[in-house]
Amino acid sequence: MTVLILSQGKCGLSKGITHYMIAMATGDLMVLVFNVLVNQIFKYHFPGSLLNYTPACRLSVFLQGLSLQLSVWFTITFTFDRFVAICCNKLKARYCTERTANVVISIVSALSIMVNIPLPFRYEPIQVLNNVQWGCHTVTGYLTSPVWTAHRWLTNISNMFLPIPLLLILNSLTARHILVASRVRQALKSSRGGAGEMCRDPELKSRRASIVLLFTICGCFVVLTAPITVIHICVGVTNTVAFQGSNSLYLAIMAAFLLMCTSSCTNTYIYALTQRRFREEVKYVLKYPYSLLYKICD
Repeated sequence: MTVLILSQGKCGLSKGITHYMIAMATGDLMVLVFNVLVNQIFKYHFPGSLLNYTPACRLSVFLQGLSLQLSVWFTITFTFDRFVAICCNKLKARYCTERTANVVISIVSALSIMVNIPLPFRYEPIQVLNNVQWGCHTVTGYLTSPVWTAHRWLTNISNMFLPIPLLLILNSLTARHILVASRVRQALKSSRGGAGEMCRDPELKSRRASIVLLFTICGCFVVLTAPITVIHICVGVTNTVAFQGSNSLYLAIMAAFLLMCTSSCTNTYIYALTQRRFREEVKYVLKYPYSLLYKICD
């Protein structure tokens, strides 16, 4: 529904922002489909499904890694676009365009595909029956291979260790610039037209709306992905490769993974809370089937 509403271009947003938001919604939808529905529900509750075939299992692993990475980096590209639009006036006219948004989204997608291409080769079939490969089992030497170790570090850095500091730095710089610019503008407005003029200033209202949307999206992302990042750091430092004795670490990892997947569900609600025209379009989409049915019956 979010992709449908944003693609219509009726929310009062520029085409560049709209493309970034559509990309974010698409990445989040992929996470919900491949990481939640397929991997966490369908795979375990339907053991006789096609996912038991080794090629299907390998494809599923690739799509899971790709969807997580796209969801993360589309959020970062959107944050960087807003940082340039608010803080870099000279670069804004050239960077914050529809064409640049399409190029950036394409580059991020291509790089994410390249990073996750090795994932299917991490697994080998458990057994072969009648020339049909069944199941997925981690290849021998995965934990000791320097190549796989380098790939693990690459995925951990790109998916967990790098995004949160980047978002915090970009948001801090953006907030600082907005606060400084708003104070200057308020001082000029108050000297000219008083407090009433400041309340009617559309530029200040636009900046407030931008910072609320930006910080809400990024704040939710940081809060919901921080636990899995901390756990990965702890596991990497302690070289934990198995759960021995207690299952508390396993439960912590699953809870953190749940929070990370939950971050893919929040953006639509954030748009609805912060964007008036988006709320209007949601109401229209929800009412449309009933209106159509009423017209047919009438």
